[in-house]
Amino acid sequence: MFEMDTIAALATPLSPSGIGIIRISGPEAVINTDKIFCGKVALSDAKTHTIHYGKIYDGDDVVDEVLVSVMRGPHSYTGEDVTEINCHGGVLVMKKILSLVYRLGIRPAEPGEFTKRAFLNGRLDLSQAASVMDVIEADSEAALKNSIKQLKGAFSDELKGIRDQILHETAYIEAALDDPEHYDLGIYGQTLKDKIVPVIAKLEKLSQSYKEGSLLHNGIRTAIVGRPNVGKSSLLNFLSRQERAIVSNIPGTTRDTLEESVSLGEITLHLIDTAGIRNTDDTIEKIGVDRAFASIDQADLILFLLDSSRPLSEDDKKLYSEIEEKQVVLLCNKSDLEFHSDIEEFCKNVHCPVVYFSTKTGDGKDELVDVITKMFFRGELAGAEDFYVSSERDKLELDSAVHSLQYVCQSIDDGMSEDFYTVDLMDAYSALGRILGEAVDEDLVNRIFADFCMGK
Repeated sequence: MFEMDTIAALATPLSPSGIGIIRISGPEAVINTDKIFCGKVALSDAKTHTIHYGKIYDGDDVVDEVLVSVMRGPHSYTGEDVTEINCHGGVLVMKKILSLVYRLGIRPAEPGEFTKRAFLNGRLDLSQAASVMDVIEADSEAALKNSIKQLKGAFSDELKGIRDQILHETAYIEAALDDPEHYDLGIYGQTLKDKIVPVIAKLEKLSQSYKEGSLLHNGIRTAIVGRPNVGKSSLLNFLSRQERAIVSNIPGTTRDTLEESVSLGEITLHLIDTAGIRNTDDTIEKIGVDRAFASIDQADLILFLLDSSRPLSEDDKKLYSEIEEKQVVLLCNKSDLEFHSDIEEFCKNVHCPVVYFSTKTGDGKDELVDVITKMFFRGELAGAEDFYVSSERDKLELDSAVHSLQYVCQSIDDGMSEDFYTVDLMDAYSALGRILGEAVDEDLVNRIFADFCMGK
């Protein structure tokens, strides 16, 4: 355990709520909390993982009735002694108690410092620590499930197993080179390659999952496009379940892009409602059309809307021709009305998924979820045993490990001596270790935890 000072911070938002929690961690957490707490039992005599009713005092004045949790290191979140003061969730109450704590000489915690201490004290590896913030920020069911799998060690355990295998083979080579009389390296090269090839495949699969993992955690940037009055703003309002966009029968009502994040099934879409795309002499509307095309260029997915109750226009055809090479879902909106024959014929000839949709009845929503899942997550989201890599840093280190192991295979094919194998094997070992937080510099650790929220 690292020797550190004692820190404190609010573990809940500073806003009116039913309860507020002040978390204190460090060698003097218990003894200092005792100085402002009065209950039936002194906290210094309390057993670990117990909770105690009492009052917080500022001198002779009662500040609040509280429950104080006591968790002694190393069996706590940070690996240190931890107390948590559970008070009433009034802003003034929380501020007064936190001020009392700081007056005891306890330092305010930096953002992410509790989790950073958990990492430094060996309670979490770096991959697990980073997933804590993913759990907090998850805005879809699938993203939350994936983050929890990583927090529980699914990714870490996979990497640790591979590192153990690499280390075993490296140790064998080193032993054989030092003691050739008792170790035979005659056919070892091919044996090693047979073991490495499946490892490379496993690491490549993890690296390739980053694309899905990034979309899962960051959301799919989705542009809603179409000519004026096909129902783009109505679709945004329907999916977000609120009146975010103005809806009218007047063409060109939407002049600028409007963004909203929505959970659709187990996935998150960052929806961008764009201006209706058409030729126009209106200067302001033309700016909106230009921004619509900029949103199309930046989008992961395009929802191309047609009004199925109206004839197909030349603007519809032209717009589709400009986006058909992208990831497109054709939404035939207003499917609750009678279909126009032009639309039916057009849908038969497009090269993208077609969903018949109605913002009035909700028909087509489940099908849209299924279509997007097939487009971006190879047909289904990860099952109970699988997970997606969501960190670009982790992906780069996985790629580095793959390249090092590929160099080992190349050295074997080229008939090079065994000592060349160990250099690249250890490079792969180190790359995977950097994901787990072994042999990483302090600047990297600080950067990872810098984006954490206060109190975590």
